[in-house]
Amino acid sequence: MSDNITDIQTNDERAEGLKAWGWVSYLLHLIVAVGAVIPGAQPGAVLLIIALVIDLVKKSDAEGTWQASHYSWRIRTVLWAGVLYVVTAPLWVLFVLPGWIAWGLISIWFLYRIVRGMVTMNQSRAIDV
Repeated sequence: MSDNITDIQTNDERAEGLKAWGWVSYLLHLIVAVGAVIPGAQPGAVLLIIALVIDLVKKSDAEGTWQASHYSWRIRTVLWAGVLYVVTAPLWVLFVLPGWIAWGLISIWFLYRIVRGMVTMNQSRAIDV
């Protein structure tokens, strides 16, 4: 039984240690998300790539902790947003207004996911994935 308690404590300590990396990643994602929603405030894809690399590198460290769900959440959010942006890109060429609306909705969805993840992580809880 003491091994189980030690494992739980170790996982909790690991999760808290990963929280700092999670905040860095969430803040980088937040900057990108806000920039995507506010026209003309594009901070660039570099911040998004840095955040994604952090998540991909640290994800294995989070296995077995409540933080693992946050790493998966952020990675899936970026991948889905990327796919949705690529799929709707032809709308910009064919019709500007539908492209603008589609990208606006995707950007709002991206922002929502990042804020929801930040709120949940701040409560030291796993996020439903």
